[in-house]
Amino acid sequence: MDRDELTAWALSNGWQVMGGHPSLARPTKPKEAIVRLVLKATVVALEIKKPSGKWDKVASAAYAQVKPDSEGGPPSGLGMESLPGLSMLMRDNKDRQVFAGVGKPG
Repeated sequence: MDRDELTAWALSNGWQVMGGHPSLARPTKPKEAIVRLVLKATVVALEIKKPSGKWDKVASAAYAQVKPDSEGGPPSGLGMESLPGLSMLMRDNKDRQVFAGVGKPG
C-alpha cells in the first residue's frame, strides 16, 4: 500500500485527520487523538499517545511491507491486528462520525 491508499483506508474506517495525521480519538474526548498513523516519505509509523502526552511508536514499516486486508480490515504489516481494543476504537470513531451526521440537513 502507498500513502494515499493507507489514508483512504483509514478515513473510510473511522479515522480522521487531526494534526495532519490520520488519527483515532478516545470516545470521551473526541477532539483528542490517541492513536495516529504518521505517513512519511518511505515509511508509515503507528503511534499511541501515552498518559503523559508523549507519542510512543508501536510499529513502523516501509509502504511495500504494508498489505491491504482482503476483507477491508486493518492492513497487515503494521501489527494493528495484535493491538487489543484497536478495532473497537475504530468502530466507536466510525459510529460517532456516522451519527454526527444524523439530523443535519442534507
